[in-house]
Amino acid sequence: MFNVEKTTAALIEWVREWFENNGKGCNAVIGISGGKDSSVVAAVCVAALGKERVFGVLMPNGEQRDIDCSMRLVQHLDIPYAICNIKKSVDGVLGQMQENGIEISRQTVINLPPRIRMSTLYAISQSKNGRVANTCNLSEDYVGYATRYGDGAGDFSPLGQLTVQEVKAIGKYLNLPIDLVEKVPSDGLTDRTDEDNLGFTYAALDEYIRTGVCADESVKQKIDRLHRINEFKLKPIPSFPYKA
Repeated sequence: MFNVEKTTAALIEWVREWFENNGKGCNAVIGISGGKDSSVVAAVCVAALGKERVFGVLMPNGEQRDIDCSMRLVQHLDIPYAICNIKKSVDGVLGQMQENGIEISRQTVINLPPRIRMSTLYAISQSKNGRVANTCNLSEDYVGYATRYGDGAGDFSPLGQLTVQEVKAIGKYLNLPIDLVEKVPSDGLTDRTDEDNLGFTYAALDEYIRTGVCADESVKQKIDRLHRINEFKLKPIPSFPYKA
C-alpha cells in the first residue's frame, strides 16, 4: 500500500540532501508545463529548498492553449519564473533542414521542441546557479514515453521511481490545484492523449509495474514490447570497452 505521507516526507528530504551534496546553495530550475509532473516536482522542491531557490521556466512553442495552467502553478507556489518562447528556435532548425534538402519526419517534429526546451533549461540554469530537474515519472520511463535528451534529461529525478497514480497522490497531499493534478496529458500536437498514443491506460500500466499483473494479455504485450525497445533510454551511453 502506497503511504503518501511517508513517501512525500522522504522525497522532500531526498531533494534537500541531493542539493546539499550536489549543488549546495544552488537553485532548482524546472520546466513548467502545467501538468501533474512538473507541478509536483516544483512543489516538492519548494518544500525542500524554499520558494526563493526554485525557478520555473515556461516554454511555449508559439501559442500554447493551456499556458494558463503553467501560470497558475507558478502563482500558486509563488516562485520566480521566466517565459521563453521556443518557436523561433524550432522553426530555425526545421527551416535549415529543409534548405539542406532533409525530409523532416514526424518524429523530428515531435521530439525537436522538447530537446530545445531542455537546452533552454540548461542555458537558464547555468545563468541562475541552478540544477535542472527531470520531471519524468516511472510509468513514462518504463515504456519510453519521453524524449531522450529532451524531457528525459536533467540533473536529478524526483519522480523517476514513482508511478502516475503515486505522483497524483503526492500532488493531492501537497494541496496542489486538483485540476492540474488530474490534467489529462496530451502530445501537444493533436487532440490525442498520452493514453491514446500508448494504447493503454496509465492505471493498467501502473498496476503491471507494481504487481506484475495485467488482466488484458494484449495490453501486457504492448507494455512489454515498449519497455524492451526503449530500455536503452534509461542506461548510460554504451562505450567501447578499450583496455590499455
